[in-house]
Amino acid sequence: MYAQVLEGLRVDGGGTYLDGTFGRGGHARGVLDKLGPGGRLLVMDKDPDAIAVAEREFGADARVAIFRGSFARMADWDATVAGLDGVLLDLGVSSPQLDVAERGFSFGKDGPLDMRMDPDSGESAAEWLARAEEREIADVLWTYGEERLSRRIARALVAARSEAPITRTAQLAELIARAMPRGDGRIHPATRSFQAIRIHVNRELADLEQGLDAAMARLKPGGRLAVISFHSLEDRIVKQFIARHAKAPPANRRLPDVQAFTPTLRAIGGAIKADEAETAANPRARSAVLRVAEKLGEAA
Repeated sequence: MYAQVLEGLRVDGGGTYLDGTFGRGGHARGVLDKLGPGGRLLVMDKDPDAIAVAEREFGADARVAIFRGSFARMADWDATVAGLDGVLLDLGVSSPQLDVAERGFSFGKDGPLDMRMDPDSGESAAEWLARAEEREIADVLWTYGEERLSRRIARALVAARSEAPITRTAQLAELIARAMPRGDGRIHPATRSFQAIRIHVNRELADLEQGLDAAMARLKPGGRLAVISFHSLEDRIVKQFIARHAKAPPANRRLPDVQAFTPTLRAIGGAIKADEAETAANPRARSAVLRVAEKLGEAA
């Protein structure tokens, strides 16, 4: 959604923009191309491989600053203190992460069961599955994967780990598939469970909530927030965040009058989807949803 993101951010040549999920820099390059000598591009990513690409390709550009860490921490970065004219968050796992078996994100490529976006922080998926109680596993699969058979899968995983540790992606995918009834084959039976475990291990939804608040704190009036989500859990958080800051809550006749609501965000259109040309070239874009909002001034 390259063109849609750049249009949504409405890049000004002298502005300061933060890409909180650099990945391999596709959107960042587009922003940088529109910046003049006085513009600034701030780049963040949890993934050391992404940061290495950013440093190799943009490290010599005086307009660019690079920070390894979650976008949830953007308000802690001194480079953001002066304010931002735009923030981009491209959520979820990146294509390079999925395509490298050693990162452990994909059930389609056998590798060590890791799933961490930052491999130097927190516990891996294998470590979590080795210690989590059956109920916790079931809750994660249900909450973050909306997996209807979460309890059945959790029970199967706990039984399997009592015989041998679950340490490989193909091993986990096979255990889940065996615990599931034969389906229609449209999606792999491990799809929802892998998503859920990845979200849990990386604290993705908690980081998103914290990151949205941080972006709101650092955006200047007139600054734009652009967020690409890939599943309903993420999109619901983004949609509700924008609505909470843009629309007055419903009145309740049983409560006394409260202070008048002052909006601090304005939604720019609704949900934006990838066009047919992009989804044909990149099937992963089919589930992408872009939402854009503009921060309003204090007197708006």
